[in-house]
Order: sequence, then C-alpha cells, then structure tokens
Amino acid sequence: MAQAMKIAIVDDEQDMRQSISQWLALSGFDTETFPSAEDALKSVGTDYPGVVVSDIRMPGMDGMQFLKKLMSLDSALPVIMITGHGDVPMAVEAMRVGAYDFLEKPFNPDRMTELAKKATAARRMTLDARALRRELGDGTTIMKKLIGASPVMERLREDILDIGQADGHVLIDGETGTGKTLVAHALHAVGAKAGRKFVVVRLAGQDEDGLGIKMFGPMEEGGAQPLVEQARGGTLVLEDIESLPMALQARLLAWINDQGTPPETRVVAVCNMQEAGNVCEDALRPDLFYRLAQMKITLPPLRSRGEDILMLFTRFADQFAEEYGCAAPTVTAQEAAQLLQAPWAGNIRQLINIAERAVLQSRRGSGTISSLLMNDHEDVQPQTMTTEGKPLKEYVEAFERMLIDNTMRRHKGSIVGVMEELCLPRRTLNEKMAKYGLQRSDYL
Repeated sequence: MAQAMKIAIVDDEQDMRQSISQWLALSGFDTETFPSAEDALKSVGTDYPGVVVSDIRMPGMDGMQFLKKLMSLDSALPVIMITGHGDVPMAVEAMRVGAYDFLEKPFNPDRMTELAKKATAARRMTLDARALRRELGDGTTIMKKLIGASPVMERLREDILDIGQADGHVLIDGETGTGKTLVAHALHAVGAKAGRKFVVVRLAGQDEDGLGIKMFGPMEEGGAQPLVEQARGGTLVLEDIESLPMALQARLLAWINDQGTPPETRVVAVCNMQEAGNVCEDALRPDLFYRLAQMKITLPPLRSRGEDILMLFTRFADQFAEEYGCAAPTVTAQEAAQLLQAPWAGNIRQLINIAERAVLQSRRGSGTISSLLMNDHEDVQPQTMTTEGKPLKEYVEAFERMLIDNTMRRHKGSIVGVMEELCLPRRTLNEKMAKYGLQRSDYL
C-alpha cells in the first residue's frame, strides 16, 4: 500500500498558510501547517512522508536557512519556496541550494496544485526506493531469502556471516541461476557497510570505451559520477567480471591498489564461468584475480542440495498458485524422486520456471510435473529419472518432509487437520516434525 503523502506548509502569515492549506486540502492533499521554520523542524526531517511548502521571508529562521537545514537532513526532500515580488534572484539561489521549485506571489493556485502533485510523486518514488534499499540492506530479511536446510546451504549462510564482517574483496562464483547476486546483497547487508552505498555494475555486453568512462570517468560536465565514486565507502558489485576487458582490468587493479588497507570501498566480483569446466582465474590477469579472491564463495548447484529442491519447488508453486488464484499441484512420490534426480542445469532459475508452468497446467487440469521435467531436460532419458544413485532412505525422507510441510501449509498449522489427512497419531506427527525441523508456529 502506497504511503500517504503530506504537505507541510510553513509561513508566518496565518491567512497565507491557511489559504494554501485549504486549497491543497480541497485538491486531495493531507496538509499540516507551521507558523515558523523552528516549529516545522520538530516534525519534518529525514524520511518525512511528504513535501514542504515554505515562504522565503520569515522572522527568526528565514526560508533560505530553513531550506539549508532541510537539505542537510534529507537532500531528496522536495521543498517548494514561495517568494514575494522582486525576490526572484533569491529564488534562483534557493534552487541552487536544492529547492524543488518556487512560486512568486501572487501565484496561481492551480500551479500550486500541479507542483504539489509532481513533488509528492517524486517523494513517493524516493521513499519507495529507500524502503527497498533498507529491505535489501536488512541482514535478517535477506538471509531468510537464502532458503534451504541442506548442509551446503547451512555452510553458505555461515560463510556469508563470517566474510560479511571482514574488510577484504570477495569473489563469488557458481553456475548460472544459483543466486550469486542475492549472495552479494547478503554480504553487504550483514557487514559493516550495510548502511552505505551498494552499486551493481553489469559488465557483460558493454562497449569497452563507454564502460571505462562509466566506471572510472572522466564524465561529461553535469553528468553522473563515475561508478567507483558512486560506490565510495560502500560496496561495488561487478557482475560478469570475466567480461571485463584487459585494459579495464588494469585500471580496476590500479584503483583497488590506490585504496590501501583496509579498502574504503569493498569490491564483490561475480563470475559466471563455472560451466563446462571453465574457471574465473583463466579470464583475469593473475594480480587482479588474487586481489579479488582474497575471500571466495562458491555457490552450490541445485542438484547438490538434496531435499532443498522439494522445499523450494513447494514454496515457488505456492507463490504462483496464489498469484494465479488456483490450487498448487500435488507432487506424487515419483515426481518428487524425479525432481530430486533432475540435473538442473539452470539451477534455481530453472526450478522457478518449472514451478510456474506446473501451476499453469494444473489450473487447466492437464499435464504432469514429470512431463515438464522430461521436456526441460531433453538429454535425460525416462529410465534415468528414478531413485537410482542415492539411498532410497533419502528420497523417502525428502518426500515425507515435503508432504508434511505442504499439509501443514494447507491446514494453516492445524495439527488436528494434518493428523486426520495423513492418518498420523499426534505423537508420530510431533516426532516427524521435530526430525525435519518443522515448527507449527511457521504455519499459523
């Protein structure tokens, strides 16, 4: 739900502030009025959910001083300045300081409404972007997105927590679709730089000259800062590091060396070369590789994550079923075994696609998960999609866990409902839930 936007009206003349407030209120805005800048500052600050309309000429703290104070608190806060006749040079100075726009008395009320609409829309976008950054920067929230109870995922989460607290640069590699960018976010979110800048650069498919300017400058006058400057003091994520041309590798190495120890800006390099026996070291000059790989995280392929596959499939299928307004497909024991045995060349990204297609065909009342798997893995013969290759006990336990998990979700944590559907006595159900790490509170 979108956050309600306010308009703070600051003017020492009561008639003026009431008149502006009444007009904007009639236009659908939520207004609040203040007789002085000092009073307004008690309510308006960082992340204020709205915009400010302020007179320039006021006793005590005048409009320009007020504007400078607001900009020091939140430089993205839209402030509309109201000026008297002949104060246009002062209004221009206010724009230079950071004002959103200005209105000269006597002003057209419709112009005021138009400016208020544009300013509140811009403010909403700013606050939404900040909320998203906070979510990505919240270590607890983002670590919950790294779903899985397998030993390799437990180890991955431990590595992220350990490495996230360190200062050195990091190299992340792994097959396509394993979630390398999510791990880069997690490293930033749990580390000391969590509240600072997080800049992602996609290196693949870019022109060398243009990329060099974009990363290191010099930029055209009035243009955006080079990316290394934008990330200063925070985290710079370089996706597809293997695509960086040799000349730019040399510039990146020089920039890293200039930072000293510990580095002011942390570099997290993401490599996508693990398929077909390739390694990132082959694509990078050795000195750069060893600087970036001070710490290294290799993401596990989905096929090595055991029962996580069924857990993830269930979560994604439930999400798509809710989105499409239908029931999630039932997974048979044979299909569970096939999900566990599939090679998953596209890893989690491929699993998400299978889950969505399974929901769509289930809604139509046709098709099976088995047929989707066979179509998606053309190199896999039907006879290989069996439980061979792993102990039967692993498949039985994985299927049992998925079945209890799905039933608990369907009954929203009702133990009685689950007991009746699965024909299990309470003690047996409690033992199995404890064995598989399932807690009733997660389903309520």
